[in-house]
Parts: sequence; structure tokens; C-alpha cells
Amino acid sequence: MLSLRRARLVAKMLWYGPMLVGRTVRRARAVVDADTQRWVELTDLDVGRRWRLAGLLATYPEFRTLYCYRLARNGIVGATIAATLRVVYPGERTLHLATSEIGPGLFIQHGFATIVAARSIGANCWINQQVTIGFDRPEARPVLGDGVAVYAGAKVLGAVTIGDGASIGANAVVLHDVPAGCTAVGVPARILPPKAAREPD
Repeated sequence: MLSLRRARLVAKMLWYGPMLVGRTVRRARAVVDADTQRWVELTDLDVGRRWRLAGLLATYPEFRTLYCYRLARNGIVGATIAATLRVVYPGERTLHLATSEIGPGLFIQHGFATIVAARSIGANCWINQQVTIGFDRPEARPVLGDGVAVYAGAKVLGAVTIGDGASIGANAVVLHDVPAGCTAVGVPARILPPKAAREPD
């Protein structure tokens, strides 16, 4: 017998099932699959392999927002499907993805009150809630490399480059480049060296 929690998830998956029509947008399929794989790994979603995408769409409004973002950037058909799905199956309403290029595997934890308006974002990045990644002038937008993590409440502003594997600490305000593998903390942010290079306390 299904537990109440499992029954609720199955019901939600049936409700959000029509969103799977987005899989017909072939040009978006590879990146959606990469997003799905990463989210399943990070959330420990307990559904069968065949139902992973449906389970994520049913469970995480942030994932629905990312999914529609992927579809919308793949021709008129993808944009039309995404626009329809956004109306019928809204994602996280306060999460705004206004970046022209976001690599596969982006994970958005919570995503409430988050604006992502970078020039580009690499693969396998992690963004938390109440984050602002944006411009101080319309043409001056951040570039985030692969594997960057931006934690809750952080601000990354202007024409800055965040190197591969860098971390932006909670509530940090980043106005200058952050080298690969380093951590930025504080207001305004200061750069900590990579963990391997730090002196033990």
C-alpha cells in the first residue's frame, strides 16, 4: 500500500505530467537531461529512473522555472510550449532567469527572490535563495565559470568574472573578480585563498 506521502507525489506527478511535452523539443533535451541528473543527485528524489523528470517537475517550482527557461531558448516551438506551461504550471514566481547562456546542470536551491541576469553561467553551478547576479550598467554583467556556488543573499554585480569552482559566501557583495577555486566573503567581498592553501587555525 502506498504511503500518504508517496500517494501525494504520484498525484502531483499526474497533475504536472503534461509538462513532459517539453521533451518533444529535441534541441533542449540534452541540457534538460543534464539538469535532471544533477537535481536528482542533489535532492535524493526517490522515484524510478523513468519518472525522474516528472518527479522533479511535480516537486520543485525552481526546477519548473529552469525547465521552461531551457525550452524557451530553442526556437518558436520551444518558446510557445514554455509560455503555455508557465501559465498553466507556474514555477517559482520570484525566480528570474534573464541570462542568455546558462550551462547544463544548474541547481537552484530554494530560489525565492532570486535574480540571475549574468552575461553567462557555466556548467554545474549552484545558486541559493535571495541571490542577485546582475549588472550595475546594462552592458556590464557578471560571467560565472563552471562549478561556481553562490550562497544565500549574495550579490554579484557588474562586469566581474567568477572563476571555475569559486564560492560566493552568504550575503557577500562581490564587485571584483574572484579567481578560480577561491571564496569571496563579506561586504564588500574579500577573497580567501583556496582551502588547500589556507593555514590551519
